[in-house]
Amino acid sequence: MAHFNFEKMLNEAIKLDGPLQNGPKFRYERKPMEKKGSESSLGLSPRPKLSENSTKTPKGLSQSKTPGKYSKMPTQKGKTPSKTPNKQSGPDRFIPSRSSQDIDLSHFAIMKEKAENEENDPDWSPSKAPYQNQLNTVLNKGDNPQDTKILSFNNKCPAATGHSNRMKVLYSYSKTTVPKSAARNIPQQPDRILDAPDLLDDYYLNLLDWSTSNILAVALGTAIYLWNATTCTIAQLLNMQSENDYITGLSWTPEGGILAVGTNAGAVQLWDTEAEKLLRVMTGHAARVGALSWNSHIVSSGSRSGAIHHHDVRVPDHHVGSLIEHTQEVCGLTWSPDGRHLASGGNDNVVNVWDTTLALEGVSPVQTFTHHLAAVKALAWCPWNPVILASGGGTADRHIRLWNISNGSCVNAIDTNSQVCSILWSTELKEMISGHGYSQNQLTIWKYPQMNRIAELTGHEARVLSLTMSPCGTTVASAAADETIRLWKCFAKDKEKVKKTAQTKSVKETFSLPSRIR
Repeated sequence: MAHFNFEKMLNEAIKLDGPLQNGPKFRYERKPMEKKGSESSLGLSPRPKLSENSTKTPKGLSQSKTPGKYSKMPTQKGKTPSKTPNKQSGPDRFIPSRSSQDIDLSHFAIMKEKAENEENDPDWSPSKAPYQNQLNTVLNKGDNPQDTKILSFNNKCPAATGHSNRMKVLYSYSKTTVPKSAARNIPQQPDRILDAPDLLDDYYLNLLDWSTSNILAVALGTAIYLWNATTCTIAQLLNMQSENDYITGLSWTPEGGILAVGTNAGAVQLWDTEAEKLLRVMTGHAARVGALSWNSHIVSSGSRSGAIHHHDVRVPDHHVGSLIEHTQEVCGLTWSPDGRHLASGGNDNVVNVWDTTLALEGVSPVQTFTHHLAAVKALAWCPWNPVILASGGGTADRHIRLWNISNGSCVNAIDTNSQVCSILWSTELKEMISGHGYSQNQLTIWKYPQMNRIAELTGHEARVLSLTMSPCGTTVASAAADETIRLWKCFAKDKEKVKKTAQTKSVKETFSLPSRIR
């Protein structure tokens, strides 16, 4: 019995691999039947109508379709209506038959419209026509596009808002592609070094001066030497006869050619450097003359006694006035560029400013400054502002002070941290240079009026005693106690500026020529 049961189970399992008897037909079997049914719906053969009570499947449809698709379903209120078509609705899809005349007529109308539009617009296409009509309606409001502007500005552009400061720079433009460097190139090494043996190491003396004819005069012990910066030749001007008598001060006339020489004996000598001849000797001081300064035909001399004498070199009686105000040696003396004021500094730590009209009469100074704590040797007038005076103090003071002599105020004071021996202003740039002693023995360049340090020039092994500037204003000569004179090209002119100045000068000379020749 078990054997028969196993055979029965095996036969049932094998039946699963056999063909389906009642299943739906395959696609390749249904396709001919569906094609035959669609042909009948196109009017090739009449489609049988179904009655309301008919449950028969239409001819040509496969029996494998879902039963009841075309059968009448029981209808109830609120239920989904039957999908069975009725007499009024007709078949599911109806495609009307079109005659060949309708197709030809439609094709003719389309081609005619296309030909007319292509004559007006070669790029026209049937798909562009609705878009062009709509664009014309929206932009031109149906008007002729030739008479209508698509974009127009009725009012001016509104002003920019959001910045309360009208001076704020929003945009900038420069023609130069590469910006120029703000810092000026200053050589850190001297252009030339001159040997100066027997140069006296005395803070109170002024032993160096440069003439407008480009000749540098230096006093070395009892002799004076002239170095021609143009030809680089050296000549000895004089040599004192006595060893106890030595040179204490030098000063060229503004025109050059005449050199005033102060001596240890208290005399002032005038020398013609071209002829190497002594013109005259002017006496009157009781002690050595360490400071000299010219104002036209008047040469002023400061003595160790504290007295200042004025000498008129045009007349035999040269002494025309004296200023007795300093209590100790006068080591700094300079006239202003406009010739209206004389400034004097002494070992009594005082700076006096004298008026021209009153200085010759021996009255009191118009200004007296007592802020320095040491001897004041370094004095220099501002070349572009004659009311500004710069003064420098010695070792105990170490300050450079700027004075406004019109109201007597101290404009600025800078601690240099070293002894100030000499001060010079640049005639081309708004800068000044100062020579210092202990401890670095350097030259410092300052930017006016902030008085910021621009550069420091080092190289001297002892304190810088005197400074003088070349007539072109580009080179500074420094004499130091290490018995050397160093030339520094620290105020070189801008080549473009020099070129523009030369062009402007040539234009002025051209227009200054006489209009007619006689």
